[in-house]
Amino acid sequence: MKATWSQLLHREQPAAAALAAFALAAATLMGAWYFQYVLKLAPCPLCLEERLPYYVVGPLALFLAIAALVRAPRQLLAVGFLAIIVAALYGAALGTYHSGVEWRWWAGPTDCSGPVTDFTAKGPLLGQLQSVQLVRCDEAAWRFLGLSLAGYNVLISLALAAIAAYGLFAPRPRA
Repeated sequence: MKATWSQLLHREQPAAAALAAFALAAATLMGAWYFQYVLKLAPCPLCLEERLPYYVVGPLALFLAIAALVRAPRQLLAVGFLAIIVAALYGAALGTYHSGVEWRWWAGPTDCSGPVTDFTAKGPLLGQLQSVQLVRCDEAAWRFLGLSLAGYNVLISLALAAIAAYGLFAPRPRA
């Protein structure tokens, strides 16, 4: 019996959602690397931590796309999409925290937004420390339409969570 277009579309929805999540995660990482290596905007420690969910979501989403296409059990797909949702929401929370630090709504981590110590004492170690440039977490290196990269990370992370939720709840064909 031939599958109808409707059946084919329903079967492909989880795979399409997973591929969309993979593409968005990959594009986001490529954008971050572009800002870092081409535009020479060094990332702060929070910026680097905000990339971690994308390192999880990208490969997992690609695995889920393949699994959906080969008709893996629904439970496997559900666990994978739930993991993407958790990682994306973690990324959104971290981006929200970082945005708040940039807007000075709350204090950030002391290693990248605390007071800078005066290194005027002499000595070989202190001389080396004077040449180190600290990238501050409380200063946005770039803004567009009022949002910093941390703000855009929040939006992208929420979009990833929505895509994964769609993949999780997409109708499956009847066997």
